[in-house]
Amino acid sequence: MNTSHIASRRNFLKQALSGAAVLSTGSGTKLLADVEQRPAQAKLRVVVAHDALLRSAGSTVDSQRILALLDRAMQSLYDRDRPLEAWRKLVRPGELVGVKVNTLGGRGISSNPQLVAAICERLQQAGIKAGDIVVWDRDTDELERAGFHVAEGGNRVQCYGTDRVDYEQDLVAYGSVGSRLSKILTQRSDVLINVPVLKDHDGAGVTIALKNMYGVIHNPNKYHPNGCNPYVADLNMLPEIRTRMRLTICDATTAMYEGGPAFKPEHSWECNSLLVSQDPVALDYTGWQIIERKRAEHGLKTLETEQRAPSYIATAADAQHRLGINDPRKISTVEI
Repeated sequence: MNTSHIASRRNFLKQALSGAAVLSTGSGTKLLADVEQRPAQAKLRVVVAHDALLRSAGSTVDSQRILALLDRAMQSLYDRDRPLEAWRKLVRPGELVGVKVNTLGGRGISSNPQLVAAICERLQQAGIKAGDIVVWDRDTDELERAGFHVAEGGNRVQCYGTDRVDYEQDLVAYGSVGSRLSKILTQRSDVLINVPVLKDHDGAGVTIALKNMYGVIHNPNKYHPNGCNPYVADLNMLPEIRTRMRLTICDATTAMYEGGPAFKPEHSWECNSLLVSQDPVALDYTGWQIIERKRAEHGLKTLETEQRAPSYIATAADAQHRLGINDPRKISTVEI
């Protein structure tokens, strides 16, 4: 690896993400850039893709630039020369694909419609029929408020909430969780692509990939005590979720470091980035550190000091759950 390439990657975290995220370890702190330099064959990979000109025309994300950014992230994650080669590693023609977004925060801090349109475009080019793709969240009105266009039926990408189809009648359970699952998940999705946002959460610390699954159950309010631990981890252990989850594409075009989950413009910033990984635990850990870095820049205490560190991330990685890895020494973080 030449020195100029190392320097450019270090400059990315310093300039584009407002500094390298701090990784807390038992022996002190390390910079994300230091961990990133681990070999590409490391067990885990989280791609952090950034485009400083993503909003070149103003405050709205440019649809062509977000598509290009997504392409580069997928090529890097799957180590492929062309974007469609990466998507064809992810999905197969004939599969039903659910794209689970997060629209709780309205237009201010929700999964970006331009990003989701780019995902759906590449899915179709990879051989998935438009009518076999459904963009969804818990509530149709929330989808509309976030800028999505509701569509049901016909040969087009579907978009609606669980309120249109209801939840399964039977409870499914693991550990501390017993819930009814959205019929969009159980009956309409062979493959789940998770598209959360990067933001602070007043109780859980952060809400990124793992906690976005609260939007697939009928009783999420039941699972907020104790910083959502172990509820988030137990929920993601449900076979109906775990066997379908293939990829997380975290929307960090706009991110929040304080005051979540509702949108607080005074605590948000234009991060202009995507975090992409097949491991939701590693992605959540990486996103957490980016949020901590931004908090530090604004003179805020760490989430641990505020007694709301996202402990469910470690639980999701423990020997009982094994949903992914939260050890920074085993996470290969690649910036592009």
